[in-house]
Amino acid sequence: MLSPAPEAATNQHDRLVVAHRGACGYLPEHTLAAYELAIAQGADYLEPDLVMTADGQLVVRHENEIGTTTDVAGRREFADRRTTRVVDGEVCSGWFTEDFTLAELTSLGAVERLPHLRPHSSAFDGVFSVVSFEEVLDLAARSRRPDGGPVGVLAELKHATYFAGIGLDLLPPLLDALEDADLEDEGDPVIVQSFETTILRRIAQVSGVRLGQLLEAGGAPYDLVVAGDHRSFADLWSPAGLAEISRYADVVGLDKDLVIPRDAMGRLLRPTGVTTAAHDVGLEAFGWTFRSENRFLPREFRRGDDPAAAGDLAGEIATFLAAGLDSVITDHPDLARFVPVAEPAFLGAVAA
Repeated sequence: MLSPAPEAATNQHDRLVVAHRGACGYLPEHTLAAYELAIAQGADYLEPDLVMTADGQLVVRHENEIGTTTDVAGRREFADRRTTRVVDGEVCSGWFTEDFTLAELTSLGAVERLPHLRPHSSAFDGVFSVVSFEEVLDLAARSRRPDGGPVGVLAELKHATYFAGIGLDLLPPLLDALEDADLEDEGDPVIVQSFETTILRRIAQVSGVRLGQLLEAGGAPYDLVVAGDHRSFADLWSPAGLAEISRYADVVGLDKDLVIPRDAMGRLLRPTGVTTAAHDVGLEAFGWTFRSENRFLPREFRRGDDPAAAGDLAGEIATFLAAGLDSVITDHPDLARFVPVAEPAFLGAVAA
């Protein structure tokens, strides 16, 4: 069901709700329709992922390979652009944004990434087009949340080191777009985030925009790998690592497993305290990604055996808010907006 935020409810602003790729639990990701629905559902921020085009523009896609999230495979005029690349150390085959102009990319239709879990969304395959970063910024600027507040943008830069290696620097078009949208200062409703550290440090040197360092439970930032820096994500989310991040960023975007890990059966263990450690050095703690389908939920919040069925997302979100998150990044902003924060004692029920 496509549902706006309930008019009779009172907005809960003890947390920020970030619409992950728009309201992509309902409509194909990174489309204006998905972002418009997210705004109607009460999202505070929209979260576009940004990759580069052949003509040096920013297009909104989760990764630069677009074969699984657009209808490019059915476009005969682009058949000869299928190729194989090594992106962030992994071999990928398909169609890549850096081989298309922005005009060509925005002629493509978006398709559902998870049709087996979200057939209601795949019914809209090809209906909505791929969009530019400027289109998302414009939508946010002319929109208001149901409570009248501004709509922010949490923009994620993808594959910065890879793109730099092929002569496409993400930074100039990003700064140009933010300047054109008058979003250049710390108080403006925009945050730029990345898993890579170097691009964030570069932005910090030339812009006052707020920055977010994304952190995974495993692996290492690709820019550090390429530079021969042996620090892992685990080093970055240590107390010393968080203190270093606070020198250039304002937010840490935490993999949920860093906040409350799961056991081998998928049940939640106890909170790690990483949110407290982040707060202690002045960082806000955002958590990703909250989705309603059983496939993604901790075992205690699943309902039935169908992986595509909706479980208790509200219960999961309440638990993570009680563990100290300031924001939830979710595919279902309507379900996150009105979740009451659980009493801290609720965490006592989480398995040890």
